[in-house]
This record gives sequence, structure tokens and C-alpha cells, in this order.
Amino acid sequence: MKRILALIALTGAHFLAPAIHAQGDYKVLDTTKLFGNGGIDYVYAENDERRVYVPRGGNTYVFGLDSHQYIGCITNIGGHGIAVDTKSHHGFGSAPKIGMFDTETMQKIKDIDVQGRPDGILFEPFSGKVLILSHESPSITMIDPADGTVTGTIDVGGAMEQAQSDGQGKLYVDVEDEKKIAVVDMKAMKVLTEYDLGDSAGEPGGLGLDAQNHILFAMCSNPGVCMVVNADNGKILDTLPIHSGTDGGGFNPATMEAWSSQRDGTLTIIKENSPTSFAIEQTVTTKAGCKTSSLDTKNNQIVLICTERMPQATNAPAMTPPPMTPTNGPGGQRRFGGRGGPGNLDVLWVGR
Repeated sequence: MKRILALIALTGAHFLAPAIHAQGDYKVLDTTKLFGNGGIDYVYAENDERRVYVPRGGNTYVFGLDSHQYIGCITNIGGHGIAVDTKSHHGFGSAPKIGMFDTETMQKIKDIDVQGRPDGILFEPFSGKVLILSHESPSITMIDPADGTVTGTIDVGGAMEQAQSDGQGKLYVDVEDEKKIAVVDMKAMKVLTEYDLGDSAGEPGGLGLDAQNHILFAMCSNPGVCMVVNADNGKILDTLPIHSGTDGGGFNPATMEAWSSQRDGTLTIIKENSPTSFAIEQTVTTKAGCKTSSLDTKNNQIVLICTERMPQATNAPAMTPPPMTPTNGPGGQRRFGGRGGPGNLDVLWVGR
């Protein structure tokens, strides 16, 4: 018996090390379905109040970030994406008119007129403002979440896509059509510089930021590559292949992994082994059309969305969607991307 215990003591590290190192592969853990109508763009996981917001058509659908269940609908708030200020309990939807709503009652408060062509949106913690990212000038519109007033604009030039804040006064923004990352000083409200991603880069859609190590992960389409960039000086640290159709991405400091969600039904996981070493860790099969994503920081899960359009007979009259019915489980209908008519909205939960 002593001999067996001694053997275990000597070899215990060899038994434990693989279990610690091999955390398991990412996979689709759950799928929540909700029947409805209209197109989709961004999904937003709000980690403090534990909710998921998905604008679809002219409304926004809300799900529990822990339960994965449908909670309710914010009517007449739609558009591209959602941002929430948990202090004021006010949310905002990015559309030609910005919709403002109460997160507790899920009721619309008002519309806010802005210029440009709003697309992305985020709550920026350093300024305490909601930022509207536009594909036309002005590039960034700042809104006070307490009362919904426009407090200023910042013109970058080009088409703004995803942005990340370091929480210390710097904002990094994908300039999609120029293949650049703009660096914005949120205190001075001006552009400090722009990082050119180079000839090998495609159009950046998703963006991740390792704020501790000052590293950016620009997820690019056409071609599908992740450009790893030094956030301090714009130096390209690495170029990694990803799949086609990326429109979302991020970085999880708890796992030291970046990710990119792609329209072709794949999710690329990139491991930061060190501030100078990066590798493709896994390519996860999701669903066709799942091109945008958000992070559940509590459960280390990535939330993705896509739609499944209902098959319709040729020359059939337009269908009126029945009452919304949430279901969980795998889907069997034909799958489409973010635009389309009546059918299921699929919310996917990917983790280990």
C-alpha cells in the first residue's frame, strides 16, 4: 500500500497536469429559439443585469443571460445594436433615430435625433457616455445616458464598425472601409492616430482588446484574417487565418482568448499564449449566419445569433407571423443570415 501511495505521489503531477491544461473544446451548449419577423445585426450580452438584447425588425427581444429563456419584448426599439447604462437603467438602440428605453420596465422612453448613418453602439465607461458609431460623418455621436441628450460628436472618417474601450480614456475603433483602427482620446474628444492594418488585411468588422497587455485583435473579412496589433504603436504582431464573413469578435481576459464569429457558421478561438505568441486554438461549428457575438463574462460563454427563414411556397401570400414562441433545442429548418422574413431567431450559447 505504501508503495502504491508513493507511486501516486511521484506521478500525481502527470495525472493532474493534463486535466488542468486540457479544459475541453468549445461547443454549442444551448440554442434558444424565438419565432418572429425581420432582420438582425448585433447581439449584446449585458453582464451586470444578466440579460441578452437582440434587435430584430422594429423591436428588441430580451433573454436571460443565465436562464437562456425569453424574458420579453421592447416594442418600437429596433435597429442594429443595443447599449445599456446600468447606473441609470437606460438602454439605447442604434437606428436612424436612436431609441431610448427603461431596462427595468422594458418600455420605450423616446427617440433621439442624430446625424450620420448609425451602426454599432456601446457604453464607454471612461466618459460614461453611450457612443453611436456611424458609417457616415459624424463618425461618433456621444449621448448622455441619464437623459438622452447628445453631448458631442467626433469625426474620424470612414465607416465605423466595432469599438473597444480600455477604460482609461482610449477608444479603439474599426474603420472598415479604410482597413484601419482609429485611436480616439475620449477626454479630448479627438482622434490621436490611425493604425494601418496593411495590404494583407481585409475589412475589419470585429475587434478584441487585451487591455492589460495592450493588444488588439482585428477580425477582418476578404480575406478572413485576424490582425494582431500592438495597441500602443500599431505594430502588426501576427496575422492568423480565420473563416469568411466575420462581423464580430472580442477578447476574454479570464481565458486569454480572442474570438471571431463568422457568417459561414464558424467561430474561431485564438489563444494568447504570451504578449508575443498567438495561435488558432479551435474552430467551432455554429450555424450559418451567426456573424455577430457577445461575451458572458460570468460563465465564459460566447453568445451568437442568426435567423432561420420559414420555407414558403412559390407565389404564396405574405405570411403574418404567429405569436412569438420560445423553444430550446437544435433546429432543423433552412438557415439564413441576418436578413429576412418570418422564422426563428436562434440565440446560441457556446462554451466549454
